[in-house]
Amino acid sequence: MNSQEVIVESALSVLMAPSDSESLLERAYIDAVEQVDDTDELRARILDAAYEQFCRMGIRRSTMEDVARRAGVSRITVYRRFASKDALVEHVVRREFRRYFDRFLIDIEQARTAADRVVLGFVSSLRAIRRNPLIGGLIAAEPDLLVPSMINDGGRTLATVRQFVAGQLRREQRAGNVSSDLDTDLVAELMVRISASFLAIPSRVIDLDDDGQLAGVARRFLVPMLGPPGSPD
Repeated sequence: MNSQEVIVESALSVLMAPSDSESLLERAYIDAVEQVDDTDELRARILDAAYEQFCRMGIRRSTMEDVARRAGVSRITVYRRFASKDALVEHVVRREFRRYFDRFLIDIEQARTAADRVVLGFVSSLRAIRRNPLIGGLIAAEPDLLVPSMINDGGRTLATVRQFVAGQLRREQRAGNVSSDLDTDLVAELMVRISASFLAIPSRVIDLDDDGQLAGVARRFLVPMLGPPGSPD
């Protein structure tokens, strides 16, 4: 493994690896669902500065001093909020995933039917992650490392997103928009794995930057997974 691979794999491990009992992605998901807000203005200011610094210079080349300078605070102040650079990186990435989950929930509310919500959710998810300067940049830098990172965490990353999608499908069930017999966990698993494959492996058939084409794929292959609409019990 060369030095570039080590750098990117280390950065990706921050996104995927568990810390204590939950992975970073799991905590971001919980924050979104429970609408957890960060009321510490200084902390948010440091996170904003770190995000800008990491996007401009990359994680490896950025120091805590760089972040402090960009935030207009002392290095000691940054360390008081974040004990190490790894902790700072983790919180920046976690916040980006929280924003992704927040955006996803807003986007699907614009759709009128369950099928439309599946299509919009698929398109907006790929767009949000691929076009994110920080997360999308890491994926673009070394896509071959993304799949191993997902696999090596015992499936925790995919399971977290699957849990999120399954929860949305169960809402559709309770509203009578999809069959009450739908296996929401299985359908969510398939949808998430399809989405993850597009993120991890470049396609020579589908233009991932074409929202219309992605919507067509979702309507043709993902929507049928919902089966015929069911009646409320």
